[in-house]
Amino acid sequence: MKNDRRSFLIAAGALCASPLLPAYAKAADLELQQQGTLRIAVYADFAPYSARGKGVDIALGQALAEKLGLRAEIVEFPAGENMSDDLRNMVWKGHYLGTRPGDVMLHVPVDAYFAQQNDKVAIFGPYQLETMAIARNPERVQQVSGMPSEALEVFTREKIGVELDTHSDDYLMHALNGRLRENVVHFHSIAEAVKAMTRGEVSAVMGPRSELEAAMKDDKQFRLDTVKITGMRVNSWTLGLAVKSGSKELKAALSEGLAEIQRSGELDRIFTTYGVSHHMP
Repeated sequence: MKNDRRSFLIAAGALCASPLLPAYAKAADLELQQQGTLRIAVYADFAPYSARGKGVDIALGQALAEKLGLRAEIVEFPAGENMSDDLRNMVWKGHYLGTRPGDVMLHVPVDAYFAQQNDKVAIFGPYQLETMAIARNPERVQQVSGMPSEALEVFTREKIGVELDTHSDDYLMHALNGRLRENVVHFHSIAEAVKAMTRGEVSAVMGPRSELEAAMKDDKQFRLDTVKITGMRVNSWTLGLAVKSGSKELKAALSEGLAEIQRSGELDRIFTTYGVSHHMP
């Protein structure tokens, strides 16, 4: 399955509201790829989080660099086969083709088991609780909830869009012993799937709430519901940061910076700018 960045469970964390002066004072001594610059790794073509120089993760990375008194260098990279590959390439080692790793990577699942499997990085700083959701045409699809046999029965008749090779794709293709396969329509992105729903080609789209919100924008003709299907393996996960496991000072400085960005309301404003609801874990 393409990059499990959307498929992890919640691990909450507390934010510190202490002053940032200690982090500023140590900025010149932080272990960085280039002195004075915070190299920030984010996924490419991943709206509303990071796409062509704009998005939630890019704005958050820039805000973190500013808090540390550093220049922000944004590196947008394509997702690999799995997130462990991404952490190796963009955090602790670098790509074999020569791409240098970042100082910090965003959009990393804050999950205890995943962290244990990737002990060369430190995962911390939860900043968003992501949930699975379904956007639907209410004239054709009622709210999807309950046991799979009841909640998903409508999609034996109506078509539902998903992004190719994602958790939503995998789940729906195997649901009800494969009975929905013929009505699961694949797209390269959530945005393309929502456009198809606007044209009437599908009746619903399943995916992460943030991506659906951004794609739907102010479209009032559709409904957006959190997925409440009994027995669904993953329906929420937490997004955070990752640095090399030995970068204790950088981790501490970024944690303090994130705390201040949240405390000041700047984090909420960043999400609002890109049409996304912000939910702290």
